[in-house]
Amino acid sequence: MDVIAFVGPSGTGKSHRALLVAHNTQADAIIDDGLYIKDGRIMAGTSAKKEQNKVLAVKRAIFVLPGHAEEVREAIKESSPKRILILGTSENMVIKIAKALELPDISKFIHIEDIATEAEMKKAQEHRLQKGKHVVPVPTIELKPHFSGYLVDSLKSMVKRSSDQQRRHRHLGEKSIVRPVFSYCGKLVIEDSAIAAMVRRILIDGGSVNKVAGVEVRHVYKGDGAVGYESQGVEISCAVTISFGKHIPTLVQQMQALVKKEVERLTGMAVKKVNITIRALFIQPKNM
Repeated sequence: MDVIAFVGPSGTGKSHRALLVAHNTQADAIIDDGLYIKDGRIMAGTSAKKEQNKVLAVKRAIFVLPGHAEEVREAIKESSPKRILILGTSENMVIKIAKALELPDISKFIHIEDIATEAEMKKAQEHRLQKGKHVVPVPTIELKPHFSGYLVDSLKSMVKRSSDQQRRHRHLGEKSIVRPVFSYCGKLVIEDSAIAAMVRRILIDGGSVNKVAGVEVRHVYKGDGAVGYESQGVEISCAVTISFGKHIPTLVQQMQALVKKEVERLTGMAVKKVNITIRALFIQPKNM
């Protein structure tokens, strides 16, 4: 595994250019702001932007909060990236991150000054200071499960580009999230019936469920649920028939975790709760 670093002061546009740098250096994974990103997906970690104060945010970004580094190390081990790009505000910071994650020594340092003009960096810093914009280098549909609970509003592009290079922006609280052009092909609507069909297939394919009935999908909204409020995710309820002989509490927990994981992966929606009712037990008849 090779490790390289992309370094520059806060707000100079590192995250905005991270995908380009990763592409040019053939890095298939990125460490940025407490997150481990591989092939356009957040694989592990927690964004420092979700912390309540600057001290915790810094600790989150350099992976010193309890359990954070362990989670990301395990994800890196499982996904086996060929080259990781670490983003940081200084060489000292990226070296600390590499050590915390037990990665090999950094083989190459790329500085923001190498790929951005002084005017571009100044403009990026102005946007950060004046409008609180921040970029996460993954598609919006991937961010939804990780940033549920934030009001989302559209914003203009912070860097002028040609039409085929423009990025779509989302605003999370005071943080701007970029949706790359490859994730935007028009309006996407997923009907509740489609989610219900996913739930039935996920549970049946799991092997312990014989029948799924009464799948209900309820949307959770910020505030009082008035029209126009941002959806915070969905709650899923269903009734199942399971095979006799399983430890029911353990089985239900496994089914809840499986439904949550797969529905979020397939739809990009945040699954807030999965309620499962055991309606009946299926007893396999003995051969006579």
